[in-house]
Amino acid sequence: MDAKAAFGKCANLSATVLKTYISDMDDKDLMVRPGEGCNHLAWQLGHLIASEVMLLEKVAPGSGIELPEGFADAHSKATCSSDDADHFLTKAEYLELFDKVHAALLAALEDYPEPDFDDPAPEDFRSFCPTNGDVFSLIATHPMMHAGQFVIVRRKLGKPILM
Repeated sequence: MDAKAAFGKCANLSATVLKTYISDMDDKDLMVRPGEGCNHLAWQLGHLIASEVMLLEKVAPGSGIELPEGFADAHSKATCSSDDADHFLTKAEYLELFDKVHAALLAALEDYPEPDFDDPAPEDFRSFCPTNGDVFSLIATHPMMHAGQFVIVRRKLGKPILM
């Protein structure tokens, strides 16, 4: 397996886990916070989507999708304290965007020159992602970084264990 396939498989697994965790949730469930000071799931989904587009554009310019106007701002650190459901999307809307962003990642990986994975990452990421390959690894695993919070919300809501 080459690096492209490995990054793609990792991204697919991360997407499957995340989508499984919200499979039986509704829009209201997405507004639940895992704990005090934590971001609710709707904000986290938007953060994952906006972050993936931004990161992909850093390493493969022109590969990200165009997000709805104001989407990234609506899921920024400045908005994470909002509990107004009207400021967030529906589960179906988040999933549609998530799938589009994921498809864009997989397409970018297919076209990405394998030697470029070893190139230095954009300077603002080098402290934790020294190479472009490290940035692709971050994109692929980012949903898993949030998965534990989705599990906590599931437990709070009395949802069944799915994995």
